[in-house]
Amino acid sequence: MSTKRNYKDSQNALVLTGGGARASYQVGVLSAIAKFVPRNHGIPFPIICGTSAGAINTTALACYASCFHLGVKKLEWVWKNLDTNKIYHSNANNVFGHIFSGMLASFQADYANKKSRSLLNNAPLRDLLNKVIDFNRIDNNILRGYLSAVSVTASSYSSGDSISFYQSEANIAPWFRAKRRGQPSQINSEHLMASSAIPLVFPSVKIGQEHFGDGSIHQLSPLSPAIHLGAKNLLVVGVEQPKEPIHAKENNPHPPTTSTIAGHLLDTIFSDTLQSDLERMERINQTVALIPPEKRQSGLTHINSLMINPSHDFNAMAVDYFQELPLSIKLLLRSAGITNDAESSIVSYLLFEKNYCRQLIKLGFEDAMEQEVQIRDFLRI
Repeated sequence: MSTKRNYKDSQNALVLTGGGARASYQVGVLSAIAKFVPRNHGIPFPIICGTSAGAINTTALACYASCFHLGVKKLEWVWKNLDTNKIYHSNANNVFGHIFSGMLASFQADYANKKSRSLLNNAPLRDLLNKVIDFNRIDNNILRGYLSAVSVTASSYSSGDSISFYQSEANIAPWFRAKRRGQPSQINSEHLMASSAIPLVFPSVKIGQEHFGDGSIHQLSPLSPAIHLGAKNLLVVGVEQPKEPIHAKENNPHPPTTSTIAGHLLDTIFSDTLQSDLERMERINQTVALIPPEKRQSGLTHINSLMINPSHDFNAMAVDYFQELPLSIKLLLRSAGITNDAESSIVSYLLFEKNYCRQLIKLGFEDAMEQEVQIRDFLRI
């Protein structure tokens, strides 16, 4: 028997970060948490917030908020049966034709109707999202009391702001802060395409009068959307990982290659701001603890958090599955100096192949099970 509103008043929030194919790790964590939640119960997070590929996972969960187990199972099935062709065009004609058409577009006149340019064309992802996600279910779950709010964050190339598109109960007002704001929306596939548009790799997406890209860009405060939506307890699945040697080279005397630097830039976009925001939140918690409750300003409160990070390096794991990429993608990567033993982390973002994703799901499951006691205590299960 399903228990309506069983977690509705918990003020728990799930925060999922970005990272392309790395987001399959989040599914493993969710699969472990599902084992702690009674079957047929609703989602234990009435507030769910996602960025980039994490936005896709959160929206899929929002559609099945009435039965957490079912939502996780469906999400797990998609990731375990994924291949590159379902995310971006990967045959030679499409890959190199897309690049060539982008080069020709640079010669177009200013008055021409120009399309977004990118290294890869992720049009198949839009088809996949519209096929597997029923966005109409989000409103139903909010009305039935299984969900308070879901947010998807994207970065505006037009204004430079971080925009959190959110769908929620009527009593949650928009917010406006420096370089970030919350905007009420009916979330659809275009919001997810915008949030997951890795810079330069995938094309930007136009929503309204603004052009958007990956939500991790300009996201100075990744925890902010969840807090603005009313969360007091944040369970965060991050991508901060230990560095493991990809191959047996120590004290490499050579300077980093362009591909290595590009990989470092992606890592910075997807992980550094989250760590900084967590540290800032902890300092605020310490300050709040020093202020007597009767003297605290309205809205100033302690926020609890639990962080789950991978125990192994995704880059080192991706090495074993590099050969599973389509030939045209391997040739494209090799032309940029990226091989199966390269130090660049770019491969771990683009490797949307089921065997790699299954390994990350397995890792996420094991890491979450290692923290079973902490998770149960945090969710009061």
